[in-house]
Amino acid sequence: MSIQDSHILVIDDAPENIRDLLQALRTHPWRITLATTAEQGYHRAQSLVPDLILLDVRMPGMDGFALCRLFQELPRARATPILFLTSASSAEERLEGLNHGAVDYILKSCDPAEIIARIQIHLRLARRTEAPEVAAEAAPTRDEAMLRAAMRLISRQLSNAFTLEEIAAGVGTYDKRLSSIFRQQLGMTVFAWIREERLRKSRELLTDTTLGMQEIAENIGFRSACNFTTAFRERLGVTPSEYRKAARQGTVDMGRRAG
Repeated sequence: MSIQDSHILVIDDAPENIRDLLQALRTHPWRITLATTAEQGYHRAQSLVPDLILLDVRMPGMDGFALCRLFQELPRARATPILFLTSASSAEERLEGLNHGAVDYILKSCDPAEIIARIQIHLRLARRTEAPEVAAEAAPTRDEAMLRAAMRLISRQLSNAFTLEEIAAGVGTYDKRLSSIFRQQLGMTVFAWIREERLRKSRELLTDTTLGMQEIAENIGFRSACNFTTAFRERLGVTPSEYRKAARQGTVDMGRRAG
């Protein structure tokens, strides 16, 4: 299939603000689908499997960054090029968009002709790198997608002192629902999972690096090496230094205690 047969999904809560672009897009033989809420965009991306997504950032309820994180957990949307098209112009916002899976970040003030040129480039690149067909992967439920997205968000920023509200907003939901998802899916609270993830990451750093205890503590979100050592010993029954020494010696029992 050529790029002329492509299907483009535009997700924007105020399409009247991009009327010129939409008119320009429709002069091409592409199929254009419009979603005016993040929720609608999520379902249309999953059901229609577009070839490219133009995604706004500042939308009510769920912003574009949260929606992009959810797309990364959907097998049918994961490989779709996402281009942010937004008025959110700060350097921090541009970096956040690109760090969470988008292939481009375009300001709405950009000329429609340039936006279309970028779309053509990304459609060609997507065609060129198209992976061979693989066995179909079952689509996660909405709760499963949110859980995976939250876990990925936390794991990428373990040193952050997240609040529950911040994590929930980051995956397009609210704190009580996210708490319920973690309890139902994992049998633990969000912060219990964060603690386990921090300690899991600490074991990797102890085994694979020569970082000192304070550096490891800072990398995984503990306030001090003392707090990290206390939490590690309570969970694993040994100090981090003892674990590192045993890991390097290949002690089997130590590996079992860390599982």
